[in-house]
Amino acid sequence: MPGTITVQNASQHNLKGVTVEIPRRALTVVTGPSGSGKSSLAFDTLYAEGQRRYIESLSTYAKQFLDRMPKPAVDRLDGISPAVAIEQKNPTTSSRSTVGTATEIYDFLRLLWARVGRPFCHRCGEPVVIDSPSSAAQKVVERFGSDDVSIAFPLPRSTDSTHELIAENLAALGFVRVSIGPAEHLRDVWRLDALPDGVRLDRDDVRVVVDRIRATARSRQRIAEAIATAFAEGEGLAFVASDAVRLRFSQHPRCLACGTASPRLAPPLFSFNNPAGACPGCNGFGALLEYDESLIVPNPARTLAEGALDPWTKPRYTGRRRILRNCARARGIPMDVPWHGLKVADRRFLLHGKGGSFLGVLPFLRRLERKRYKQYIRVFLRQYQRALTCPACQGSRLRPEALAVRVGADSIGVVGAMTADDLARWLDALALTPFEGQVAATILREIASRVAFLRDVGLGYLGLARLTRTLSGGEAQRIALSNALGSSLVDALYVLDEPSIGLHARDIDTLLDLLRRLRDMGNTVVMVEHDLAAIRAADHMIELGPGAGEHGGELVFSGSVRDAAAAGTLTGRYLGGQRAIPMPGQRRRAGPRWLEVHGARLHNLDGIDATVPLGTLTVVAGVSGSGKSTLVHDVLYRQLAQRLRGAHGAKEHLGEAVGSVSDLRGWQALDDVVLIDQSPIGRSPRSNPITYIRAFDEIRKLFADQPLARAREYDAGTFSFNAVHGGRCRLCEGAGHLQVEMVFLADVFVPCDACNGTRFEREVLDVRIKGLSVADVLGLSVEQAMSRFRHQARLGKALWQLQQVGLGYLRLGQPATTLSGGEAQRLKIARQLIGAGKRAGHRLYLLDEPTTGLHLEDIRSLLKVLDRLVDAGHTVVVIEHHLDVIKHADWVIDMGPEGGEGGGNVVAAGPPETIADADTHTARFLRAALATPAKSA
Repeated sequence: MPGTITVQNASQHNLKGVTVEIPRRALTVVTGPSGSGKSSLAFDTLYAEGQRRYIESLSTYAKQFLDRMPKPAVDRLDGISPAVAIEQKNPTTSSRSTVGTATEIYDFLRLLWARVGRPFCHRCGEPVVIDSPSSAAQKVVERFGSDDVSIAFPLPRSTDSTHELIAENLAALGFVRVSIGPAEHLRDVWRLDALPDGVRLDRDDVRVVVDRIRATARSRQRIAEAIATAFAEGEGLAFVASDAVRLRFSQHPRCLACGTASPRLAPPLFSFNNPAGACPGCNGFGALLEYDESLIVPNPARTLAEGALDPWTKPRYTGRRRILRNCARARGIPMDVPWHGLKVADRRFLLHGKGGSFLGVLPFLRRLERKRYKQYIRVFLRQYQRALTCPACQGSRLRPEALAVRVGADSIGVVGAMTADDLARWLDALALTPFEGQVAATILREIASRVAFLRDVGLGYLGLARLTRTLSGGEAQRIALSNALGSSLVDALYVLDEPSIGLHARDIDTLLDLLRRLRDMGNTVVMVEHDLAAIRAADHMIELGPGAGEHGGELVFSGSVRDAAAAGTLTGRYLGGQRAIPMPGQRRRAGPRWLEVHGARLHNLDGIDATVPLGTLTVVAGVSGSGKSTLVHDVLYRQLAQRLRGAHGAKEHLGEAVGSVSDLRGWQALDDVVLIDQSPIGRSPRSNPITYIRAFDEIRKLFADQPLARAREYDAGTFSFNAVHGGRCRLCEGAGHLQVEMVFLADVFVPCDACNGTRFEREVLDVRIKGLSVADVLGLSVEQAMSRFRHQARLGKALWQLQQVGLGYLRLGQPATTLSGGEAQRLKIARQLIGAGKRAGHRLYLLDEPTTGLHLEDIRSLLKVLDRLVDAGHTVVVIEHHLDVIKHADWVIDMGPEGGEGGGNVVAAGPPETIADADTHTARFLRAALATPAKSA
């Protein structure tokens, strides 16, 4: 049908012959329960086929990979446009990628500084000038006032040139006079054919005279020509002198006051990823790794005998411990006194000193740096290093010469550290000369448009210098969305994965306006989404279901959102208000035990206080950029990890920012702290759910106990795709896929030709349980495996926990690279639940937006899981925007009032009803959520 994308009989993954029409140049939402096949339709069918057809238009080199790229399981797909996927993943791991480079804003700033920047001396701060023959001639006329002047250039020195050869060459070029002596004087001038005896030209202080002339306005052109000749022959330098005045000119940038040379202005000079611009002190990273005493002595309450000096507690350093004991005995240093109780001089000696065979810990670690080429040495040393701001560049990453160039009154280091909001204000206030404005007009327009797009997607609070790898999946996705808007493509297919994730309810409307703009530009927008506000804004709705995994994959509705509310489907009932997540029957009482944070400082937190009641479900809410993650991740988690885990806890966040506190109270009531974020459980297809929850061992043991396996002397290791000497496929080494570097596109994983993706050698697959090989078992969903292995107690318990967190549809061997951030987080929750019975004590669980990827029906199940953790005696703190989770909480900490510099404060705290009475952005939407009547299944 014209004007539509027609999908006929799509059977990718769990899709069951879905046939549907998607309107072109419209905003379509694909929804349904988690695992119902939404991503299979949107990404694995629509986007994958769009990518295949795009590659067909490329070179023969690219087409050779088409046969290896699996074609989506669909009979027919008509009307599809070139596709762009914007997923909620943050693939960046490099410390060199920043928000500025990812959005290309910093690239245009580099161009701006290279074109209209005004260089200053990085030593004395005076202006740096570049002379031209005409500008130099004008200065000569103005300065010398009709005096007779000599114009000369320094003779470039060559090691293999002789006096005779130099004289011959100068004469051949038409030069007849030279001056020998200091550069400031052109007094001792001789003709080349009348040089005194003993005066040679193969020396460093020879100046070749180009012309002698009276400095008048009439002779300006002749002076300019002479200086041009001097520049050409003297490698850019020229001298002009009279009896009283001496001037030096240079085509190279040079300070007028102190003569310090400066590099020419070019974009690489302002790049911290280029040797021409990177700070030599930190190589463009902005930080240096320094040994930290708090990591070397993580627990000052320990004695030397108990291992206060952590590096020497390792098994390989038994000899060091013996030397320590002997040295302590000889110097009278007690081994049974806590570290903080030792004399200052003794502590200094143990850390820095040297005596006999004893070498202090710091000299010992620095000596080990000679063996940094060994990976285990690098890992060992990194445990005791902390990233400190580079003193040379103060974290700007650039060399001094680049930081000395200004546009307006600011260096690129200052502007490059601004937030997008601040940069917009800076651009508005920037005053340039008419010439500079003409040169920079296009550059400024590109910067302004990219900044505007970044602010439009709700990321105006992000600093341009912020590392891309520290962004959440939602922030990374919105950066990709802002880049898509800036590309101005027409008639493309954009496939988005839950773009509302990470957004406060206040910012949803702004995001939807952007998606409408993308649509109105003539593009087709398909988004996988669960948020009701986003669903209601769509032009067309597709709902898959009715369940997850093998119970899903069917088209249950396709049409307008208004019709969906009356259709009686699962999502339709939520849209129509017939179904809603109910309020809790009773909230847990806050107190009497509290975790109190006083004086928290980092990023936009400026000495704030926050309290968390222990034994409750607490939600940290607030607009994007208000400081939620900083408070929970960088302050609360990292401070507690250092206290509860000692050295091990301190090492978990090496290289990351650690928020400071003036006081932390109540932490003694906790036995451990667990951060459950959305970071991937693995970065290769080799990692999967069943290995992550440590249940694959049980399956391998079952296969090893089979008669055929015992007859062939197979053990459990034979059925491991990670064991080098097991039964894994030799070609793909157990990955099941081969990675193909596409050079011009993202790398592609294609099924292994040898094992057809089964991961194992053919003879290993002969061993079966109930007709299933080990590869077949890895292809089962969690629910299918539960029914197959219900008599295996330990395995069944682990699979049951996966089902409880809403992951019953996942395949046991599904590659980790295909899991969303929300699925990865729920896997981590399941792993904690599986191990809960093995670990006693009171733990604090910190979760980051666990509703990511969850349908409203699945959020019901998630809340039950969180309640189980609290009822078991633990404390759960959740960063969340979802109003149904906020209204379910026992305690809410509302951050704000705005994002970025306008945030970083606790604007309200208390039960949800107390928050609803406050004057905050969260309160405005929470009041409506609390007023929604409770409806159950």
